[in-house]
Amino acid sequence: MEILAKVHAKNLIEWARHRPEVLVMSADLTSSTEIDLFRDTYPDRFLSMGIAEQNMLSFAGGMAREGFIPLIHTFAVFIYRRAYDQIAMSVSYPNLPVKMFGFLPGITTPGGATHQAVEDIAVMRALPNMTILECGDATDVESVLDVAHSVNGPVYVRMLRGEIPRLFDKSAVMKLGQARTISKGQDLTVLSTGICTEEAMRAIEALKKQGLSVQHMHITTLKPFHDANVLEAIAQSRYGVITMENHSIIGGLGSIIAEQMAEAGIGKKLVRIGLRDTYAHGASRPFLMKEYGLDAMALITQTEKLTGYQFNVSEADLAQIYLEPVHSDAKAEAL
Repeated sequence: MEILAKVHAKNLIEWARHRPEVLVMSADLTSSTEIDLFRDTYPDRFLSMGIAEQNMLSFAGGMAREGFIPLIHTFAVFIYRRAYDQIAMSVSYPNLPVKMFGFLPGITTPGGATHQAVEDIAVMRALPNMTILECGDATDVESVLDVAHSVNGPVYVRMLRGEIPRLFDKSAVMKLGQARTISKGQDLTVLSTGICTEEAMRAIEALKKQGLSVQHMHITTLKPFHDANVLEAIAQSRYGVITMENHSIIGGLGSIIAEQMAEAGIGKKLVRIGLRDTYAHGASRPFLMKEYGLDAMALITQTEKLTGYQFNVSEADLAQIYLEPVHSDAKAEAL
């Protein structure tokens, strides 16, 4: 599997080259959010706002009213926890095109509860006019700027940094409101988002070898959510649906799917994999994903409980699975 470094840093430079209305704002986390290269390349379009997130969001709202497109960059927790009122009144209420890039979503950081955005989807999706996107690989990171830019209003992005895998072919770009179909099947539907998609791909490949037919879909648009293909996949599944997210099961993808299923009258079993009403420790990502049941083995375990079958898949089996970037629509041979 291809691993890339500083994907957003490099992509942002090219993407913004012919968009002079784009401004990038930092809250004293410039290198930590990979915008130091933008600062050096376009110094007149870079604004260092200091450790003052509330002011930064109000300022961004004002700049948006003047025709600019502000791109907020900081850790996710410092966006919605520190400046929620300013987002609501200065950005969301007037429906302004401020794009917020929240880094270190969920348990992607060893920083502990102060730095882990584990309830951001729940909080931000309650805001009217707000669009919420989540990146799961390098292709998502490379294409999320176009998607966010296409929205005539505020956008909140759960962003990835550092070394990122490429799970999807470069042509399989993120599309607003559309899930990516990774594999097709009738026994079980798995809906994953963010960093959980790589774990789900590994587990599902092992389950398929045991004869289970799995429909796997990667969710990148969390709000608005109106993908009929997702509901159709759930309705056709034999055993039901499992959601898998790097977030609390309260208010995130699991809650979104529960709401959608209830409104559509789909009477299928739903299992939610995610943080279960808890804060997380500070530790490495692999440790935290295993500790809190967000990894590939957790999906195997929950699938066994849901189906009533033992698939005899071990950690060693999962470690041997090699993933290659998949194409745009369920080309399972690329797994």
